[in-house]
Amino acid sequence: MLTTTVCAALSAAGLAVAFLTAYRRRFAAATRIAALSLVPVGLAMSGLLGMFGEIGGAVAAWASDLVLKPTVWAGFGVLAAALVLYVVGRAAGRRTRAREGGAGSGRAARRAAEPGASRPALGGEGDKGGRGREGRPAAGATDTDDFSDIEAILKKHGI
Repeated sequence: MLTTTVCAALSAAGLAVAFLTAYRRRFAAATRIAALSLVPVGLAMSGLLGMFGEIGGAVAAWASDLVLKPTVWAGFGVLAAALVLYVVGRAAGRRTRAREGGAGSGRAARRAAEPGASRPALGGEGDKGGRGREGRPAAGATDTDDFSDIEAILKKHGI
């Protein structure tokens, strides 16, 4: 009963502040203040305030048990052991899959990503002096082609 009275008083004070703000023709701020001032009475009327109180009491009881009971510490030890076992199991599974060359090993993906693997799709090396479609060096172009491009740019600018 006392909690409901305190919440109603807080809401009334907030609505008074909202009214004074609206009197000064700051309607947007007054609307926000009125909305926030209705929260305490709404929490009290819906019963959520009591629920939050019970949750707070439960957390406080758990915290005191954490400090005073060794079984709680043992429970945390069991949870830590479970986490370590899970991580070790995942690592061992990945390692065995990599050894067996299963679908997860990625050998085929590595072969497809080798340099020159998709060279025929780029139009071949023979045309445009080892360059691809857009005039950029193809996948098999040598470093001397890159330096000749740089030399051409430097000569163009007179350097």
